[in-house]
Amino acid sequence: MKYTSKDKAVVLLSDGTIFHGKSVGIKGTTTGEICFNTGVTGYQEIFTDPSYYGQIMLSTVAHIGNYGVHADEVDSDGIKIAGLVCKNFSTDYSRPDAEGSLYDYFEKKNLVAVSDVDTRALVSYIRDNGAMNAVISTDGKSIEELKEILAAVPDMKGLELASAVSTKEPYFYGDENATYKVAALDFGIKTNILRCLAARDCYVKVYPYNATLEDLNDFNPDGYFLSNGPGDPQPLTEVIETVKEIIAINKPVFGICLGHQLIGLTQGVNTYKMFNGHRGINHPVMNAISGKGEITSQNHGFAVVREEVEQNPNLEITHYHLNDNTVAGMRLKDKQVFSVQYHPESSPGPNDSKYLFDQFVTYMKEHKEA
Repeated sequence: MKYTSKDKAVVLLSDGTIFHGKSVGIKGTTTGEICFNTGVTGYQEIFTDPSYYGQIMLSTVAHIGNYGVHADEVDSDGIKIAGLVCKNFSTDYSRPDAEGSLYDYFEKKNLVAVSDVDTRALVSYIRDNGAMNAVISTDGKSIEELKEILAAVPDMKGLELASAVSTKEPYFYGDENATYKVAALDFGIKTNILRCLAARDCYVKVYPYNATLEDLNDFNPDGYFLSNGPGDPQPLTEVIETVKEIIAINKPVFGICLGHQLIGLTQGVNTYKMFNGHRGINHPVMNAISGKGEITSQNHGFAVVREEVEQNPNLEITHYHLNDNTVAGMRLKDKQVFSVQYHPESSPGPNDSKYLFDQFVTYMKEHKEA
């Protein structure tokens, strides 16, 4: 059964374009950069991914909520998206082991959601005109009121958001008797990344985004992990300096998403805001080392400049996106430091990219034995 609310709702883009829909029943107004995700399943992982903090999610799939929610499918401590725009929103769910409805899940967090929008037209518009800020409203505010609200929303370019989603205090994950110890900088780390490391005999200590090298080394780690996260990497100037110090130690370093971009910045490679970004679970990537293709999960609006990676004598491109040739992975030639722009902990392949965690563990094993 679909939602029963008949309240009108509106989606207003920063260029003045308006799309109309209906409220799913939760009144409110919210703002953020609107972006679309092409994944057909996995909506709970998307909604709880800290990399989406500050963004309004536009779903390209026709039905949202039809299989409910489950505690095992969250990737953080709660919902991180700023709001949802979809075609059809279902309050009923068919999965036998679901623990509740998506509507109840949203209602607890007072998350604003707009349905009955022509999502094909809206996605097409964003594809042609680029990702932009938006406001969605289900509480009857006028267009003029919404324009005033939207005018005060900062652009994603230049916006530092890692501090908003990072842990405030260090915490541990995994078995303390594990063979390898990993110090992870949390810029918005997904829980499934921690699961993947723990499953490979790693004991992880997760640190706030602004932890110093001295903080990290108190754990005496065998390797360092740089997590995914939201926002523009360039404002993280102090973090970039810390990552430089980490790399100089010559221990293994693995970066994902924002962590990948930060490694690039430490090597003098710039990042840029993409026209639309990559968000979905069907992105084709070529492994330039093995010659094998991978189906990957991606979620990023920034990327490293490919030409600058190619011209850098210390870097090698290991992976590239087959749709637009953007850098999907790289490594330092003289160190055990590597990174990918996509999310190997997700399983669209389903296991195409899990070898990256194995590679990290192999590097730590080699370093311990050296």
